[in-house]
Amino acid sequence: MGRRLCGAFVAWLCLMACCDSDGAVVEFPDVSACRALTNGPEEHLLASYYGINSWDLSQRYVTVLQTLVKDRIPTEKDPATLALVDVRTKEFIPLAQTRAWNFQQGCMAHWLGTAPDSQIIYNDLRDGRFVSVVMDVHTKRELKVIDYPVSAVSPDGKEAISINFARLRITRPDYGYGGDGQNARRTVQFPEDDGLFLVDLETGKARLLISIAHVRSLVPEVPSEGIEYFNHTLFSRDGSKIFWLARATPNRNTTSLTLHRDGSNLRRCFPDGWGGSHFDWLDGDRLMITAAYDAKVYCHILFTVGQSDYQRLGNGLLDYDGHGTFSPDGRWMVTDTYPAGQLREQKLHLMDMRTQAVLPLGRFVEPPEFKEGWRCDLHPRWSPRGDMIAFNSTRTGSRQVYVFNLHW
Repeated sequence: MGRRLCGAFVAWLCLMACCDSDGAVVEFPDVSACRALTNGPEEHLLASYYGINSWDLSQRYVTVLQTLVKDRIPTEKDPATLALVDVRTKEFIPLAQTRAWNFQQGCMAHWLGTAPDSQIIYNDLRDGRFVSVVMDVHTKRELKVIDYPVSAVSPDGKEAISINFARLRITRPDYGYGGDGQNARRTVQFPEDDGLFLVDLETGKARLLISIAHVRSLVPEVPSEGIEYFNHTLFSRDGSKIFWLARATPNRNTTSLTLHRDGSNLRRCFPDGWGGSHFDWLDGDRLMITAAYDAKVYCHILFTVGQSDYQRLGNGLLDYDGHGTFSPDGRWMVTDTYPAGQLREQKLHLMDMRTQAVLPLGRFVEPPEFKEGWRCDLHPRWSPRGDMIAFNSTRTGSRQVYVFNLHW
C-alpha cells in the first residue's frame, strides 16, 4: 500500500482508512509523491472545473491556464493563456488567449469525445459575446466558433449545456465572466427565455431545454430583491441525464435538480433543507452530491436519481463539503477540503467505493492572500485511465498545477 504521501502524514486517519468497518485490510494503490507540472512566476491553474477530464486520450498533455492575475477576480481586460503542458517533460505549449475565464472553473476547457486525442472546446469573449471555440491542439487551428459558451459537454462530445455566464457574474462573480457577453436579465427574477440550453456542437444550434421560470415551484421563495440563476451542470456518464444547481440571491438558497437530456423527468434530488453544493455522477443513474443530510450534517451523499436511497459516504470521515469525483472505473472517489485551522490546511482524501475506507493523500497550506473570489480550491480530477490525479494548489505561494501518480 502506498505511503509516500505529499504533505505530512496523518497517522490516526490512515489506521482507520486502511481497514473497512469489519476490520479487513483494504488494498489502496501505491501513490507517488506529488510533483509540480507548472512553475512561477506566473500563476497556473487547470483550465476547467474539478472533475472534468484535463488530459488528452494518450494522457501526454493536460490543459492549463496561465495568468498574471493573483489577488483579485479577473475581468474581460485580463486575458489568460490557454495551453497544454507535457506531463512527461513539463513543456508549456501555448494555444490561445481567452477573456472568458475565472479561477474556479477556468475557461471550461473540455476534450471532445469525438476527437479526444486532438480537439478541445473552451469559452472566450469575441466581439462582445461569450462563445465557445473548438480547436485542434496539434495544429492550433480553430475549427469553429459556436455562439454559446459551454458549461458541460456530453461524454460523446456531440452536445453541450450552455448557461448565462453574465447572469452568474452578477450573482456569483467568481463563477461568471466579465464583459457583458450575454444578456444577464438582471431585473427579471425568473426569466422564461433563459436557463439550460442544449447545444448541438456539430451545427452550433441550441434549444432552451428548461427555463429558470419552469423551476419556480420547485425552489424556495426568492425575496423581492433576489433573482434565481443556474450553475454547476454535468451530464451523466451515459449522457442520458443532466444535473445542475438552481440558486438564488441574496442568500444562495440552493436546489439540486436533474433532467433527462430530452427535457423530460425534471426532479428535485433532495427534500427541503438539504440544498446541494458539489457533485459527480457514478454512472447513468447514481449521483453523488455534497449536501446537508437530513438537513443537519454536510457530507458526501450517494443516491439513485428518482429514489430516496440516500447513503452518507466515508463512515463519518467525509462529513464535509468537498469536491468529490469518481475514478473512470467507479472504484475510487477523490475529494478535498476547504482551508481549515490556523494553518489553513487543505486536504485530499481517496475513498474505496467498495468498503468506504479512506486514505489521506496529502495536506497543503493555502496562504491567507488566496481568498474569496480568487481562492484556490484543490479541485481534483482523474486522468482517463485512472492512474493520475491532478489538482491546483498554492502550497509554494503561487497558484500551480500538481499531479499524483497511482500504481496498482
